[in-house]
Amino acid sequence: MQRVAVQRDDQRARNERNAERRAGRLRRSLVCAAAVPAVALFASACSSSGSDDAAQGTGGGSTNTATAPAGATAASPTVQAAKYQKLPEPCAVLSKQTLTSLVPQGVKSGKEGTSDDVATRGSCSWSSLDNNGVKGSQFRWLNVSFLRFDSDAGRGSGDQQAEAYYTSQVREAQSVAGAKNTKSEPVSGAGDQATAVRYDLKKKEGAFKQQTVVARVANVVVTVDYNGAGLAGEKTPDADTLTKAAVQAAKDAVASVSNANGASAPASSPSATPSKGASASPSASASPSKSSAKKS
Repeated sequence: MQRVAVQRDDQRARNERNAERRAGRLRRSLVCAAAVPAVALFASACSSSGSDDAAQGTGGGSTNTATAPAGATAASPTVQAAKYQKLPEPCAVLSKQTLTSLVPQGVKSGKEGTSDDVATRGSCSWSSLDNNGVKGSQFRWLNVSFLRFDSDAGRGSGDQQAEAYYTSQVREAQSVAGAKNTKSEPVSGAGDQATAVRYDLKKKEGAFKQQTVVARVANVVVTVDYNGAGLAGEKTPDADTLTKAAVQAAKDAVASVSNANGASAPASSPSATPSKGASASPSASASPSKSSAKKS
């Protein structure tokens, strides 16, 4: 009986050990089963994060590209608005006194040039012939032209475009083919910049004295072309006298720009500056005035 009891005790011990082993395996299985969702969730989170980073260009070696906030718009470049919006009537810009000194026999001969946009460009010309028959004649020709520039984001402000055109006009006057004794000098009291260019030009009709005064007031360029000649043996006119008259015409024309836009006096700097070399070309919408030497 004792042997049977011992055998039962041994069997019971083996059964308990087996039960403990099965319980241990069950616990480990439950722990692993509980851990699987957490691992899957972590993997899913990593995958989602990687996808978001890739979409935003900030992760996984992707290119880092900044994106504008929702509703934001790109800023557009701006330029200062042009000061003058109108031009004066070109044939009415000079006083009778000024015209009498320039074209004594042609005060009423003003002829307005054609323009497809009178707010942007305009011109007027006068001619005078004091015919003394066999004793010779005195000839004078005068042209006043205006060119106004509007501000543009691509080309710059009206003032900048006008300054570039002003410089090109001065250079053109200084480089006329066949010109002799060319001289240039700054002019004060005629807008923001003004230069007078004079030279001698030999033509089949006689020896001409040519004066060109170019002035800029803000976004408008005024060009005065004036020439004179003694024909049929008449004495050649004095260049200093012609230049003085042309400068006065330029001052009158500059003042008319301000008056046409509601100002009572011309906008001018204390002292004008002579032309400076410029690499900029005039606006495509602007057509330069022709030299009076070519017209006469």
